[in-house]
Amino acid sequence: MDNGQLNWVASFIWNIADDVLRDVYVRGKYRDVILPMTVIRRLDAVLEPTKKAVLDMKKKLDAAKIKNQEAALKQASGQAFYNTSPFTLRDLKARAKQQQLKADFETYLDGFSPNVQEILDKFKFRNQIPTLIENDILGHLIEKFLDSSINLSPNPVLDQDGKVKLPGLDNHGMGTIFEELIRRFNEENNEEAGEHFTPRDVVKLMANLIFLPVAGQIESGTYLVYDGACGTGGMLTVAEETLAHLAKEHGKEVAIHLFGQEINPETYAISKADLLLKGEGDEAENFKHGSTLSQDAFPSREFDFMLSNPPYGKSWKTDLQRMGGKAEITDPRFIVQHAGDPEFKLITRSNDGQLMFLVNKLSKMKHGTPLGSRIAEVHNGSSLFTGDAGQGESNIRRWIIENDWLEAIIALPLNMFYNTGIATYIWVLTNRKPKKRKGKVQLIDATQWFKPLRKNLGKKNCELSDDDIDRICKTFLAFKESDQSRIFPNEAFGYWKITVERPLRLRVDLSEAARARFRKTCKEADEEPLGKLVDRIAKTLGPGPHTDFNAFLTAAEADAVSHGVKLTSKRLKLLQTALAEKDPAALPVIRKIHKPGKAELNPIHGRYGVEGDGKPGVVEYEPDPDLRDTEQVPLLEEGGIEAFFRREVLPHAQDAWIDESATKIGYEISFTRYFYKPQPLRTLDEIRADILALEKEAEGLLGEIVGGSVR
Repeated sequence: MDNGQLNWVASFIWNIADDVLRDVYVRGKYRDVILPMTVIRRLDAVLEPTKKAVLDMKKKLDAAKIKNQEAALKQASGQAFYNTSPFTLRDLKARAKQQQLKADFETYLDGFSPNVQEILDKFKFRNQIPTLIENDILGHLIEKFLDSSINLSPNPVLDQDGKVKLPGLDNHGMGTIFEELIRRFNEENNEEAGEHFTPRDVVKLMANLIFLPVAGQIESGTYLVYDGACGTGGMLTVAEETLAHLAKEHGKEVAIHLFGQEINPETYAISKADLLLKGEGDEAENFKHGSTLSQDAFPSREFDFMLSNPPYGKSWKTDLQRMGGKAEITDPRFIVQHAGDPEFKLITRSNDGQLMFLVNKLSKMKHGTPLGSRIAEVHNGSSLFTGDAGQGESNIRRWIIENDWLEAIIALPLNMFYNTGIATYIWVLTNRKPKKRKGKVQLIDATQWFKPLRKNLGKKNCELSDDDIDRICKTFLAFKESDQSRIFPNEAFGYWKITVERPLRLRVDLSEAARARFRKTCKEADEEPLGKLVDRIAKTLGPGPHTDFNAFLTAAEADAVSHGVKLTSKRLKLLQTALAEKDPAALPVIRKIHKPGKAELNPIHGRYGVEGDGKPGVVEYEPDPDLRDTEQVPLLEEGGIEAFFRREVLPHAQDAWIDESATKIGYEISFTRYFYKPQPLRTLDEIRADILALEKEAEGLLGEIVGGSVR
């Protein structure tokens, strides 16, 4: 089915909800009934042709007292699931009495195989049966789902002449219908825009991006494909189809195994149902329910290919708490050894965990195979630049780029997704970069390569045509500079964040008024001896003002020794904050004096030369927090940090220095910076014409106002 047909089927099912459930359920609760009933009807349609064979087999097995019946019943049904109840949905449609319908419907549900029972349990569908019976709508609901206008089977419905009356639904088509329904339900509940389905055109592009570069290197064998936020499993299905097709084209025989994890019980149930319908019961066991971040279902697995569209702009605070909190996380996926740091943290802020899903995939890469692993993941723009140097998001980008895993990032057109119109990007990564890509990252601006849709699907108003996908893939594979393709060395995205300090400069006023205020402060702080100390110093030094706080402090220390007063850190703080005042004309406050030969002279990093006792020494000044500033210095800055500092800082602040202990490395990627095209300036004639037009309009409005007031 094409998008129009799929949308029509979804609308038909939505109308069933509005028609049957409207007076019983609020709209936000329609999903509790409609989604499981859609799955049940699809399963029922598939099992109808072999119903008699299953019942006959069940009778034989029971007569022979065979306990383990599952394999034989699956063989009889021709599917990876079965139903041993005596009913189909069509049998139940004719039930007139509600209590009989309830009993028979529950018997029908109980007849499904264990793998289907898990699906029903995740939907919690049995909880809805009493409400449906009490309101006499279960029979009506079944009848609507059996309407001859729709076909939820993977097989086409033929007319009397053998022509296709209603096409069948493949796995992704069924997934699209589910997701369209989920989108509508989410809109009713005002749920997060980050919870959205990946359209088939985007999935196809992602699959091509991870498979095409290695199409000629694929050998016969087994390949594992993984999605840590698999939703209904459609992305894995397309990946499987693409890999199988490419392998066949190159004369290779491959076995492909799919692995997925999904936190939402409904979408997890749908993914399991679709696999069962495809006859892939064993593959369904590789799909797990739970949170990928805090309940990794595949901790020891490594995968050949991985692709995903994780939730973005969505809190992962609950996962963070389950993992012990940010300070206590020990998961080796997110605490790694990098850049000499044995505990390099790859932990984002709790309000957005999308990059954590990417880190999870990178932890599952194969490092001992010729192809290694290839990854494609969708992100919004925040993954490119949020997080300061040293913070989780920046650390993740740094870890990825410094390991040379990032091949490319492709900017997609706006409004590509059903539930959000924001800017989105596909990240392509591998631990087996070809030689020409080593040490480089390609950025592709594909925002203008799309085809408008005739009718919007939610917020999706455009799609990637086959030509658009082909154009993007060719641009990616060509790896050449153009208006839409830019290639940068890895270091182009990195920077040093330096902290620029300037010295604290203090002036001390020892006038009677200033000392009176200080004595009052000391009394309130229960530090009266300090006030008396200052009064004694004033007699020696005079009222001032004194612009050398260091000399004042020396006098204070001498007085303290002679009068048995301890200059505690609290008292020193009071002298600095309650007595002294900042003065840009004062001498810098000394923090530390190094003995000769104990420290190297380095003014750039705040170690200045002084003369003490006739010998040269090194002094460090106390920094003024109010004058503290930071600068970003590109890693590719010619001459490095020092050259930047001498050119950009010292001419404006000659007493500044760099706190080298605070220097951090960060990474960010700005598509705007690299692809921005300034709009041409308007001519003077155009501007003049606009001004005249505005003047004329203003005169007309003024005339109306004045005329109105006269009337």
